[in-house]
Amino acid sequence: MRCSIKRCITVTSLGILFLWLFITLRVPSKIEDDKKVMDIKRKEGHVLPLPMLQKTGYSSRKDLRSLEDWQTLSFKYFLKIQQRRKTWLTVGISSVKRPDGSSLLHTLISLFRASSRAEQKHFTVLVHLAYSDVTWLRETVAHISSLFSPQILAGQLLLIHAPSDVYPTVDGIREDAYRGVFYPKQNVDYAFLMSFATNLSDYFLLIEDNVFCAPNFVTHIRRKVTAMKSKPWVLLEFSNMGFLGKLFHSRDLPLLAHFILLFFEEKPLDRLIPHFRTLLVQKKPILCRPFLFYHRVFSTFDDKQKAIAIKKKLSYSPDNPPGTVFTDMKVFDVHFPWEAYTLDESFFWTYNVSVGNHLTVILNNPVNLRRVQVMTGSIIDGAYALEKGQVELGYEPEGMPQYCTSFTILDHFLEGQMDREIFLKHMGSDVSCVRLVVKASQAGGLMIRHIYLWEEKSQKE
Repeated sequence: MRCSIKRCITVTSLGILFLWLFITLRVPSKIEDDKKVMDIKRKEGHVLPLPMLQKTGYSSRKDLRSLEDWQTLSFKYFLKIQQRRKTWLTVGISSVKRPDGSSLLHTLISLFRASSRAEQKHFTVLVHLAYSDVTWLRETVAHISSLFSPQILAGQLLLIHAPSDVYPTVDGIREDAYRGVFYPKQNVDYAFLMSFATNLSDYFLLIEDNVFCAPNFVTHIRRKVTAMKSKPWVLLEFSNMGFLGKLFHSRDLPLLAHFILLFFEEKPLDRLIPHFRTLLVQKKPILCRPFLFYHRVFSTFDDKQKAIAIKKKLSYSPDNPPGTVFTDMKVFDVHFPWEAYTLDESFFWTYNVSVGNHLTVILNNPVNLRRVQVMTGSIIDGAYALEKGQVELGYEPEGMPQYCTSFTILDHFLEGQMDREIFLKHMGSDVSCVRLVVKASQAGGLMIRHIYLWEEKSQKE
């Protein structure tokens, strides 16, 4: 069953009318400087801890406005938003309640960590909290506000909510949701998001609530848009995964929102968007490499621990004994050296490596290794792989902090990968370091996806 055009326009108008903006922290009479205001940028040498949802609701915070005040405040704040200066880019996210509880928070952290202060002046993050449970809304808004109050006060982060009574009263949405098919509601969620975003900026970037972003993604997108200035386009794709990383002209958003509402029951959003692109006479997709957005597989500490525990139980899974990771490559504020040695989906990302650069794992105690695997490059398309390099095993540690005094070449990389069983016992015994060494200068990015180590188990085990 399809909605009539008149009905769709009515629904969209109601959606915009009732979109709520949640502001839960009172604006202080005097904002202290940035060092005293909570900032998402990590301090030198320290990583911002990942937030975990707590069950402290609004009642425990005297400075929070009650739920009943949100709507009144939202309309007042919406008038200010309408008068605000347009930014170059709006990053749009629609989020619902997830089992892990903190995917959206991780995504927001990644967005702001991956961009410089200068870049943040040119984009706005718009989040549609598309779930009607009041408890979830309160907790989500409270945690976002506590982490991102500077961004909210600066108008860089906007939160909206469309109440359930403005959704199309079509039985299919509720029935499909009951059967576990959620794309009709998801389509309407994003249609409301796009309608609200129309006048916020020149361009609109669609992402999801469980992703991490490449460093300086705004600059990369801007360069691509500039390069395409003389060529007409409707959609630029900075990811090849579903509807993640899709860039539109904001002027096309009203038409796109109406198109989605017309066919919201027909197909999922990732299949509707290509049809819309074709209707606006862009026949072929424009994939923009390098891809800048990836889904986050394990988003919380608990999930990571469970994944590690599962891998530990499997005989063919790596052991990765405790150790410390050092590198002389440039470290950015998004992906850190130690992420190359974890057993989850995180990775280390750097730029413009030179001959002799290294990433070294120094183990807490010498181990006997039977296998070493080092993978570089994107799992999607192989981009950012190490073009020329080798893996070395180190022995005889000394000093404080420790370093290995001798190294033996284990193997060289082939197309960015190295996977080697160690057959010579003397080579795999008493290994204290595993070192990746760059053998040729490489412009652009380098992604070290993981370093996996397998120990030689004794017969008693």
